[in-house]
Amino acid sequence: MANILVVDDEPGIRDLLCEILNDNGHSVELAENAAQARAVRLRIRPDLVLLDIWMPDTDGLTLLKEWSVSGLLTMPVIMMSGHATIDTAVLATSIGAIAFLEKPITLQKLLQAVDQGLALNKLRPVPAPVKPPSSQAASHPATGGGGLTEDARMSKTFSFDKPLREGRDEYEKAYFEFHLAQANGSMTRVAEQTGLERTHLYRKLKQLGIDFGLGRRS
Repeated sequence: MANILVVDDEPGIRDLLCEILNDNGHSVELAENAAQARAVRLRIRPDLVLLDIWMPDTDGLTLLKEWSVSGLLTMPVIMMSGHATIDTAVLATSIGAIAFLEKPITLQKLLQAVDQGLALNKLRPVPAPVKPPSSQAASHPATGGGGLTEDARMSKTFSFDKPLREGRDEYEKAYFEFHLAQANGSMTRVAEQTGLERTHLYRKLKQLGIDFGLGRRS
């Protein structure tokens, strides 16, 4: 059982997420704004946070950045939004979010993202202060074959001084490398997790220059 913090200003969404997560054996803390979320984070270290972007007091991206620069981003954070763009998703990932869920969130995608986040959380059993994203990315070594370690993927930093297409390609490459690592190279699982047909998935990986030789397993 994991302790999950849900931060959303809409009561209906908070209650629904709480019910789903409780039914799946998790303990849930609720916060309706950034102020309440800050208080919960100072009191405990959640195993995972589901954080809405658009909130009345402080938006979720600002709160995520606060936790990052203050060393409190020691747990996986999944961002949620019903009005975000690819640029918002890239920004959230660059700050430290591990995933981005678009509202309305399907049950399958929610539980899949939560399971992946909790799996990543187990990779860092001893919480340690987290540096700002730019320092984090530089401090993590690359794995063999040009890939990234799990921690490096979580703190991948993107440059915003380049054309949108290049920035999107960087984000997509990190996204698919993450899912390949999570699926241990199983293309079937990656296709299910990303919602792509296998033919389209192979084409996308080749386009992004990702070595998926190990991913040809079913």
